[in-house]
Amino acid sequence: MKPAICEQFGIDFPLFAFSHCRDVVAAVTNAGGFGVLGGTAYTPAQLDQELAWIDDQVGGKPYGVDLIVPATYEGKGEKLTADDLAGRIPQTARDYVAEVLAAHGIEVEQARMGGASLSGNTGRELLDVAMSHPIKLIANALGVPPDYMIEAGKRHGVPVAALVGAKEHAVKQVHAGVDVIVAQGTEAGGHCGEVTTMVLIPEVLEALAAIGSDIPVLAAGGIVTGRQMAAAVAMGAAGAWTGSVWLTTEEAETAPHTVQKFLAATSRDTIRSAGRTGKPARQLKSDWTDAWLPQEGGQKPLPLPLQSMIAEPVIRRIDVLAAQGHPGAQALATYFVGQGVGLMNKVKPAREVVREFIEDYLAAAERLTNSLPD
Repeated sequence: MKPAICEQFGIDFPLFAFSHCRDVVAAVTNAGGFGVLGGTAYTPAQLDQELAWIDDQVGGKPYGVDLIVPATYEGKGEKLTADDLAGRIPQTARDYVAEVLAAHGIEVEQARMGGASLSGNTGRELLDVAMSHPIKLIANALGVPPDYMIEAGKRHGVPVAALVGAKEHAVKQVHAGVDVIVAQGTEAGGHCGEVTTMVLIPEVLEALAAIGSDIPVLAAGGIVTGRQMAAAVAMGAAGAWTGSVWLTTEEAETAPHTVQKFLAATSRDTIRSAGRTGKPARQLKSDWTDAWLPQEGGQKPLPLPLQSMIAEPVIRRIDVLAAQGHPGAQALATYFVGQGVGLMNKVKPAREVVREFIEDYLAAAERLTNSLPD
């Protein structure tokens, strides 16, 4: 008998795969899991194009969209333009980035600052685009989803998921009206809290039970194998929400040099740093993350979205130069990834990753069964 969450979402295996790459999303969905496209970086027109492509590829199979609409950010409610926000970036911060680049042999002209921001200003437009496609889940990754997202989910019959890093946040999300909780431990790539996955899952489940909620909880944070997923389900999770493991698949659009760094990395080669977005996010250690450690002489990161406005255009240029063999750029190159990177040692198709998850999960379940007393 399929788990309840599989019945709810029409999938064969409760493996949810977050990716910024449409090819990964389609591959996972077609393999029996549930692909989730990270849509925040797109313009509404670009997101519409990406989702139309996924629609064609999956033939009615279920997938979802993840949008980052932060609860708090610089300029919230002020109706600022991108130029207005760029004007709030201190010249000292621009100068500091230029110094970091120069120290690595990269000219400022090779990496312009002041690009796209992670502000949530386009959240409503992106949501409207997402809801115009046959998505089966909409997720918000930073804080409580805005009221308009909750309302749109109910209106379109699309469950709303929210990521949390603490039990009290999960309770707050339930009271706000979300339908699925993604309990994400500190091992996760990207924005995360400080509590480990092994501790967070039972804490969240107990907290929700205490308020009479039985909404499904997906486990996230460092999960890159089926046996880890089985452990989370053994603790009461409904399934797993994964992200990092898809970064080294054949379909992923991860920068080439960064892929090589991932394959060589250990679980100790990641760090929670605000140096990319302005909020703590786990990523691969590099000279770029070192540069934003104030306690070690680095610069204090700017608030979201100002930090992403100076970081993203620069890092995109760094990725290009790193792929061309530029040693300074290779030392700076980084990307969001969880501690599970130490188990990501081979490039393989996304479909094969799903298959390995299933086989590893079943083997773990059998070991658990065999461990029971007669």
